[in-house]
Amino acid sequence: MKSKGEYDSALAAEYALGTLRGPARLHFERRIQREPTLAALVARWQTLLAPLDLALTPVLPPERVWKKIQLSLPIEAAPRRKRWDYLGWALAAGLAALLLVPRFITQPPDFAPAVVLNAGQQGTGQWIVSMDSGKRHLRLTPLNPQTLAVANSLQLWAILPGEKPRSLGLVAAEKPTELAVNSMTLAQGMTIAISLEPAGGSPTGLPTGPVLYSGQLTSL
Repeated sequence: MKSKGEYDSALAAEYALGTLRGPARLHFERRIQREPTLAALVARWQTLLAPLDLALTPVLPPERVWKKIQLSLPIEAAPRRKRWDYLGWALAAGLAALLLVPRFITQPPDFAPAVVLNAGQQGTGQWIVSMDSGKRHLRLTPLNPQTLAVANSLQLWAILPGEKPRSLGLVAAEKPTELAVNSMTLAQGMTIAISLEPAGGSPTGLPTGPVLYSGQLTSL
């Protein structure tokens, strides 16, 4: 059974990713206000996940946004205005743009975080699994990379409830790995897991070693 610290770490990761929703998120936010240790844990996760924000690509706002800004500006009451008045309206327009434009900044269609894989009872560390917008590729990033013995490999599996695990390929232990999903359809409720296998992967097509990390796709 996982300790309270490991459980809180998983919740903090989901909160930082934005996948913790509904009553669970509201309850967690109340805990953050009461528990400084939990707040620090959330801050740590936000720092760890901050590099993912570098993938954000600004999108040019539609013309209607600029028209809305123009319509929100006061109508000129006099035919002539002082130079400083115009400067004030220019600053106001710039501020309005800063408030509206971020709404149109979206994550690019390549990869966005989908699930956190937590270590099993005997292990440590976590992985971030990101998914492209077409749900055809996954990127796995280890948060605490660990050296793997030459005789072993890490293998990624997708498991639907009541079905056998299906291999998605081998995963590098110390750096991000991108894998194609191919013909498999990723679905809500599917478990994503990493097992320890012999070098080159499982010889049977099913996991033969211990499952080191796992997580469930709760929203797509």
